[in-house]
Amino acid sequence: MTDTAPRILLVEDEDAVRLGIEQALELADLPVLAFAAAEPALAALKVGPADLLITDVRLPGMDGLDLLRAAQGLDPDLPVVLMTGHGDITMAVAAMRDGAYDFIEKPFASERLTATVSRALDRRRLSAEVRRLRRALEGDDGIDSLILGRSPAMRALKNTILQVADTGADVLVLGETGSGKEMVARALHRFSARADRPFVALNCGAIPESMFESELFGHEAGAFTGAVKPRIGKLEFADGGTVFLDEIESMPLALQVKLLRVLEERRVERLGSNRSIALDVRFVAATKVDLAALARDGKFREDLYYRLNVVPLTLPPLRERPDDIGLLLQHFMTQAAETLGRVPPFVSEAERQVLLTHSWPGNVRELGNLAKRAVIGLPLLPGGLTPAAQAGGGIGTGDDAGAALADLVDGFERRLIADAMRRHHGDVTAVSAALQVPRKTLYDKLKRFGLEIDSFR
Repeated sequence: MTDTAPRILLVEDEDAVRLGIEQALELADLPVLAFAAAEPALAALKVGPADLLITDVRLPGMDGLDLLRAAQGLDPDLPVVLMTGHGDITMAVAAMRDGAYDFIEKPFASERLTATVSRALDRRRLSAEVRRLRRALEGDDGIDSLILGRSPAMRALKNTILQVADTGADVLVLGETGSGKEMVARALHRFSARADRPFVALNCGAIPESMFESELFGHEAGAFTGAVKPRIGKLEFADGGTVFLDEIESMPLALQVKLLRVLEERRVERLGSNRSIALDVRFVAATKVDLAALARDGKFREDLYYRLNVVPLTLPPLRERPDDIGLLLQHFMTQAAETLGRVPPFVSEAERQVLLTHSWPGNVRELGNLAKRAVIGLPLLPGGLTPAAQAGGGIGTGDDAGAALADLVDGFERRLIADAMRRHHGDVTAVSAALQVPRKTLYDKLKRFGLEIDSFR
């Protein structure tokens, strides 16, 4: 779906009923394209995609079930709502198993119709977003497959990455912890002419100082106690590719001068060797602190700072781009659900509002951890992050304090049904018996919570 009005197709052969449905939907700001038979509606679907199809089951010529199957052949994700008489309910339930979104029994109140239509359109939007994310993850070679974000700041950053990726210039990435600095480095590598050569990531704060030179430069046999055979260093291994130096600010001063020499000469000597080896390496360094200030204070070499800071890229913290939170949350939940074999959990509006107002000290990494917790089955909002705290900046005290009761009930009910469906491998009859609810009610709830039966089989 786009940001324009949704394209809703209606098929109803009775003139009075068709007119009444048109008026009810238009009063709800849901314009509809109406047909008296299935054949012209199917022709309209072939001309251009729709966002929702509402059709009576019993029609002259092609009936509603045949139209359902034909529409799904054109667009498998198109939600289809069936309108049925009392005697057609069993048929409609069977149609839901075959892919219909929902059915409404005639006669029905306009409020029931508009509520069903609104849920179906929400489902269509969600399906479109999931498809877009999967294309980015699986089939899209563009920069969105590595760096997610549609906020103005992220769009500007991605444009800059694409501009400088193939220049070969060294880059300094500035960003808070967990903001995604390594993904920026990987994007610079992927969209450069070096993409088929090694990408070597080094955390300067995680390598013991005694091993730093050997790790970076390599060594010859006998260079030091325990060096029984030659070893190629990370820089030599990365020849032709990219070296990512994370937490560059933690590199000891004594080693900074040696790195500076490599940056200036593009040559390296293994420990214990007199032979200088030429390097063709692009350096991307990352830091979470103000390196210029450290250089002024004598805690970081000023000449190394200016050598690294050829192209500075600043990665905005998550709290400064709230427009990206929903997209990132859906991405992380979809990713975790596929990895863990679970169903993405229901996220209430109250929970979403808290996420938008949270300060995100752990940035994107923190959001990813919350998404994985939720998919596992733990509360999305842990203690200290609750709906009650929204007005006060997003921090509270209780796990569920202040959350709307309806949201809490919905979340609990969705998890309960999803767990039962998982245990019974999508057998609706078994789940209906286990939860002691009528099958029709269970189907309604599965649709309401966006739980796909096939995903449990």
